[in-house]
Amino acid sequence: MSNISWLGAKDPFPNPLVVADPDSSVPGLIAVSQQIYPGQLESAYKLGIFPWYSDNQPVLWWSPDPRMVLKASAFKCSSSLQKTINQFLDDQNKQIVLDQDFGAVLRACATIERKHQDGTWITHEIASAYEALFQGGHAHSIAVVENGALIGGLYCVSFGEMVFGESMFSRKPNASKIALAALCAWCIRNQIEWIDCQQETEHLKSLGARPISRRQFLEHVQFAVNQTNITRTWNFNKDILRFWL
Repeated sequence: MSNISWLGAKDPFPNPLVVADPDSSVPGLIAVSQQIYPGQLESAYKLGIFPWYSDNQPVLWWSPDPRMVLKASAFKCSSSLQKTINQFLDDQNKQIVLDQDFGAVLRACATIERKHQDGTWITHEIASAYEALFQGGHAHSIAVVENGALIGGLYCVSFGEMVFGESMFSRKPNASKIALAALCAWCIRNQIEWIDCQQETEHLKSLGARPISRRQFLEHVQFAVNQTNITRTWNFNKDILRFWL
């Protein structure tokens, strides 16, 4: 990784539109740092870069090609999910709670058991960095609750007209899909076109996400994160799911 920049606290990220794949043996790896420094996570997202690493590793900063995105209007709300949404709306014991306990949603995403995955990329350092973004109004949680208990949800990052999906979890069937359906409906109503999904998975493909070129993604991010002239209120409840019915 001799060509990959090691970043100090004051060092800017290489712009992946200009410096793509500094080391061809590790495609998508843009930079490395010893830790996540204050303000660094915000700077990364505004360039379409995200951290992904494990405990006992340095912080690895990525901008993969291709990039997985979900166009909010292309979310696949199947007939079975529509049925689930109808049941969810009719059940007074089930609610969607926005931004009320960001830390609980993040911890659930970190600790949920997943097939074919050992451990988590959401380290204590990562969690603290996203908590700081939340405190600054740039990270959000969508919690799906039943009788007050957290059964599913997701958290995301937002700058301007860009939403970056981070992680989802379910403790009951379809709970994370309900959270994602709510996020997509909110994005459509607020003229936000894309939700970044970072990397390709079969689960995301089944929900309508697709890979696009890194350049197309980064050019969109460059435009979207600077659209700050419209104030968008992150405030909705489960009724937003009626969009899909």
